[in-house]
Amino acid sequence: MPEDHAPDQPGSGERSAFEKFLGIFAEVRGGEGTNAVLMFLNIFLILAAYYILKTVREGLTIAGVTLGSIEGDEAKAYLNAIMAFVLLGFIPIYGYLGTRMGRLKLIRTTMTFLVLCLVVFLVWGQATGVGTAIGIAFFVWLGAFNYFLVAQFWSYANDIYSEEQGKRLFAVIAIGQSAGAVVGPLIAENLSDYTFPLLGLAALFLVASIVLYSAVNGREERSDDAAKRALAEKPLSKEGGFELVFKTKYLFLIALTMLVTNLVNTTGEYLLSNTAKTYSKEEVTAASVLEPAAPTGEKPAAAPADARPIDEKTLTPLQQRELRDRRGAVVSNFYARFFFYVNLVGILVQMLLVSRIFKYLGVRVALFFLPAIAFGGYAAIGLIGGLVIVRLVKTAENATDYSLQNTVKQALYLPTSREAKYKAKAVIDVFFVRFGDTGSAVVIGIGLHALTFGIRQIALVNVGLCAVWLLITVAIAREHRRLTSEDGHAAGPAPAAAAAR
Repeated sequence: MPEDHAPDQPGSGERSAFEKFLGIFAEVRGGEGTNAVLMFLNIFLILAAYYILKTVREGLTIAGVTLGSIEGDEAKAYLNAIMAFVLLGFIPIYGYLGTRMGRLKLIRTTMTFLVLCLVVFLVWGQATGVGTAIGIAFFVWLGAFNYFLVAQFWSYANDIYSEEQGKRLFAVIAIGQSAGAVVGPLIAENLSDYTFPLLGLAALFLVASIVLYSAVNGREERSDDAAKRALAEKPLSKEGGFELVFKTKYLFLIALTMLVTNLVNTTGEYLLSNTAKTYSKEEVTAASVLEPAAPTGEKPAAAPADARPIDEKTLTPLQQRELRDRRGAVVSNFYARFFFYVNLVGILVQMLLVSRIFKYLGVRVALFFLPAIAFGGYAAIGLIGGLVIVRLVKTAENATDYSLQNTVKQALYLPTSREAKYKAKAVIDVFFVRFGDTGSAVVIGIGLHALTFGIRQIALVNVGLCAVWLLITVAIAREHRRLTSEDGHAAGPAPAAAAAR
């Protein structure tokens, strides 16, 4: 049954007209609308910024990075492994800051650092253009901190909402995440000729996000609930994130789920990156760099059918830079369109289905949607193959991941302690996710170079990993049932340590 609310507490008063409108997408009660909208706008800005940066990253990496005979699409898989080691140093620092700062100061400090990093990349890129050094640095930086950026938001959301509120409101707040993921690629596509200035735009979005955090936190501090006011600036305990994960069965199963999820997804991303690389080379050849620019509005003349390809190594350094820059723009545009369609499907799922799946099927059943879709999708690639199948599978997988699965994985933390929501969640959403990327690098490296696998064989490896994923999902559903009552409401605000065995 729903939790009792004091008369002046959010969730107990009469609903405003706007709150009734929000009720189309999720169950929003009286007094909950303002914070829900502020949180909606916040995650919208974070995701819009992230997808602008992600689009820039693909152009810098796929078109700009060359490590000997290894080109950008394959190099991405190996660079993911570097991120895990970068995060080994960052996670303890984040935990240390959390024990000495209230949540708002922690958020302001970490996000200001990210904004300053973007300013550095903007200046660097304007000076050098697309190239291997900036491509590697930006890929590792964004990959290391992008999950942290989103994870911190949902840690904060888990902190300010009770389990009962989170199960109702996360669905509508997450619409902002899906909407930002649609708008970001649209901005990047329309401004794809301005690769590095896009970094400055993303930085402005993150600054606005800090302002929204301050607004929500100010409302929490002014709450009539003394416990909420005290919690707003209370530092975390000194218990470490890794310690919490490894001593708590429930958290450890979440960590395994995230690891395997990202292992499968990142291996699938290689299939898509390979497609994008081939497409960019077909669109921008070495010969096209030597040709005079076509008049505005006209396509360049097609090369004769019997023309011999020009060796890219014979181009001058300036021509090679132009080739990389133009291919980078093509790849950025390719991914901007792909991200747009993925996130368009994702926002429709988020708006129309997620809250209903939660209400009628529950969190535990919702856990199985993504692994089942991935299992069938990669089986289709392995058995049939082809460009159309790859794009359809990745669209379905990513759209489900960014909508339903994202809301599910945030809801899994609702019955855990505050330390678990910040420290353990940061470890899981950042380190274990990137450890999955490291595993993907191993799979791709061995598959391509030791076993000479093609796209279809790598897809079949993913099918086997999806089977393991489904087994872990069964285990985590059992633990979630143990921590909550049969009807999906909290059995009690048990701390994460209570799940340890």
